[in-house]
Amino acid sequence: MFSKKHLFLSASAVLLLAACGNGDDETGDTGEETTEETSGDMNELTVWTWDPNFNVKALEMAEERYQEENPDFSLNIIENAQEDVVQKLNTSLSSGVDTGLPQIVFIEDYRAPSFLNSYDEAFYPLGDYYNTDEFADYKVAAGSVDDNVYNIPFDTGVTGLYVRTDYLEDAGYSLEDLEDITWDEYIEIGKDVYDQTGIKWLTNDHGDLGIMRVMLQSSGVWWTEEDGTTPYIADNMALKEAFEDYKEMNDSGIMNVHNEWDQFIQTFNNGDVVTVPTGNWISASIMQAEDQSGKWGIAPIPRQNIEGSVNASNLGGSSIYVLQGEGQEAAAEFLAATFGSDVDFYQDLVTEINALGAYEPATEGEAYEQESEFYGGQQIFQDLAEWTQEIPEVDFGQRTYEIQDILAVALQEYLNGADLDEVLQNAQEQAESNM
Repeated sequence: MFSKKHLFLSASAVLLLAACGNGDDETGDTGEETTEETSGDMNELTVWTWDPNFNVKALEMAEERYQEENPDFSLNIIENAQEDVVQKLNTSLSSGVDTGLPQIVFIEDYRAPSFLNSYDEAFYPLGDYYNTDEFADYKVAAGSVDDNVYNIPFDTGVTGLYVRTDYLEDAGYSLEDLEDITWDEYIEIGKDVYDQTGIKWLTNDHGDLGIMRVMLQSSGVWWTEEDGTTPYIADNMALKEAFEDYKEMNDSGIMNVHNEWDQFIQTFNNGDVVTVPTGNWISASIMQAEDQSGKWGIAPIPRQNIEGSVNASNLGGSSIYVLQGEGQEAAAEFLAATFGSDVDFYQDLVTEINALGAYEPATEGEAYEQESEFYGGQQIFQDLAEWTQEIPEVDFGQRTYEIQDILAVALQEYLNGADLDEVLQNAQEQAESNM
C-alpha cells in the first residue's frame, strides 16, 4: 500500500485540460478499460494518458520503434480526458490500493509535485535509466523530489509570441520589433497597432491566469516559496507587475475577452487579434486557418522588468511516469529507449505530429531546420528549441491550481478598482488560511 499525504487538487485543477489541454475525448479505441489493466505479461504495458492526436500518437510511434528490437512488446493505451486521468490516479493512490493501476502514466508538469509529494512511494525513480543532463533542466526539475528523478520529460510548453505579421506591417512594424522586448514595450506597441488597425492586440479569459504563469516563470519565480507550499503573493514583485500589466492591457482596450476555449481559437482563426502569447502547442490550432498561411511569425515571449527576467518561458507540457509495482523495470526500459534517448524518434515526433520535446540532442537534426511556409519560412522548431533551453527553472510546488483559484478572484477585484496591495495581501492571507 502506498503511503499518502493530503493532496491539494482544486476544482480548476480537476477541470483544466493540459497542454494545454486538447483532451476532451472521453475514451479512445486504443485500448479497452477493464479491471485488469495491469497485465501479468510484461510484454504488454498499460498506459494512462489523454489526447488521441498528440500523447496517444506519440506512444504509438514509440511502440512501433521499440518493437523493431522487441517484436513481442505492446502497449495497452487507456485514453481519457486529462481531468479523468487525474481523478482516477488520485482516487487509486489515495485509497492505498495498488491494483488496477497502469505501469505508465502521463502527468502535467504543474500537477506532478502534488502527486510526488503526496504519494511518496507510488512512483518508480527513473534517473538511472537515461541521461537527465540531455534534457531541459526545468523539465527534469518538475518531476524530481529530494534528488530523485521520477519523470522522463515529454513535450515542452515553451512559449512564443505568435504574430500576424501582415497586421504588424499595416501599422508600420515588423516581427523584429517584437524581439527582446518587455511586457511594457509589448503593451505600448499594441496600443499603437490597435489605434492604426482597430484590431485587438490579444485575447484572454479573466479566469485563466496562464499568461501570468508565463510572466512569473520568465522571472524565475512562482506563487509559492521554494518549499513548494508557502504562499508567495503579497511580497511577490513579479506577480504584482503581472497584475499591473494585465490591468493595463484590459483597461487600454487592446485586450479582447473570451470565456471559452472555442472562443479563444475563433479569435485568431477569424483574424480578430494580432498576437497570441502562449505555449507552442497552439500552433496546430493557428494553422487550421489555411488562408492565413504566410501571414504568421513567432517572436520570443516578452520579459518582465524584474532583474534576471528573460525572453523565454513555459506554459503547460507533461512528463511520463512509472508507477511502483509489477512491470516497473520493463516500463522504465521502454521509456528510456524511446522518449529518453532516441534522436530519430524525436525527429519523427516533430515532422509527424509537431511535438516539440525537451531532448537537446534531437534539436540538431533536419526536422528542426525545416522552414515553415505557414510561418513565412521561419525555422520555428529551431527557434522554439533554442528558447526551451533558456526557460528558468522554478519549483511549481504543490498548490499551483489552488492558489490560482484565489488569484483569479483577486484579479477580478483589482480589475474592478480595488487597491492592488490590499488585494494581494488578502489573497496571501486566504492562501495561508487554506493550508
